[in-house]
Amino acid sequence: MSLHPEAEAYRASRAAAGTPPLYTQTLAEARAADLAAIRAGSGPVEPVHEVRDAYVPGPAGDIPVRVYRPAGAGPLPTLLYFFGGGWTLGSVDTADGVCRRLANAVPCQVVVVGYRLAPEHPFPAAVHDCHAALRHIAAHPAEFDVDPERLAVGGDSAGGNLAAAVTLLTQKDGPRLVAQLLVYPNTDQTIDPPGGEDPLLFNRRSVDWYRSHYLADPTDAHHPLASPLLADDLTGLPPAFVVTAEHDPLCAEGERYADRLRIAGVQTVLTRYAGMVHGFFTMPSVFDAGRQAQAAAATFLRRRFRRTAADDG
Repeated sequence: MSLHPEAEAYRASRAAAGTPPLYTQTLAEARAADLAAIRAGSGPVEPVHEVRDAYVPGPAGDIPVRVYRPAGAGPLPTLLYFFGGGWTLGSVDTADGVCRRLANAVPCQVVVVGYRLAPEHPFPAAVHDCHAALRHIAAHPAEFDVDPERLAVGGDSAGGNLAAAVTLLTQKDGPRLVAQLLVYPNTDQTIDPPGGEDPLLFNRRSVDWYRSHYLADPTDAHHPLASPLLADDLTGLPPAFVVTAEHDPLCAEGERYADRLRIAGVQTVLTRYAGMVHGFFTMPSVFDAGRQAQAAAATFLRRRFRRTAADDG
């Protein structure tokens, strides 16, 4: 179908404001503009019982994390969330709205990981930071009041790519995960994605710009941790909830990954949001579909955490 009326209105607002594409800006400008846009689209700040900043050890020093804890006694089911931004933009602040709403709606503890950014730290730095944070939290549950039997990972866009990559690493090294939340993830860096050149929306030039920063060596595009769709074996991965947007250049590769997960025997829920564009999930004050998708993701995580608790009981 054509763009949803809300997506048309979003595009028109960007045109009226004269918003330049991020790929035409300097890194510093793009980083500031990206955070401002996400805050504007995220809506009112939702209160959470406790929010605190902390650090976990990583391969190149301490990694900042932000912990969102709902009310209730622990140990708590916990989602590690990896923010989007093309591995180039973003910080723990980027995912604040999503993490607050998921923490309350599931409810579960959400830990957002402040992984290193490209181009200063190209692939695979971000993957290893995210995996290190997961392994530390799983191995030291008392530090964060975590139930190590109810751990999940998730993220949007580049964060979805990182979540998929981390689950691949857990096949060999653990820890066991009960769910993965993949929101319009990059899954294949080797292809020229479909989609137009509309400068007012996330487009194929956006994909190329981010990719050029992340993959210092273009041959890294073929590595499964950069392109999870190219992994030889997806068996044994945790149940997946995959979100795609119809007018997103990443739509097809996200859906191909969902198909491969199903073929490998992984329980997978795939939902394509008709008429939607990349970024809608993190902008619920702009897109009703963003609220709907976050609510659906929360339902999926709640069921996975409850099922695991029941199985353990």
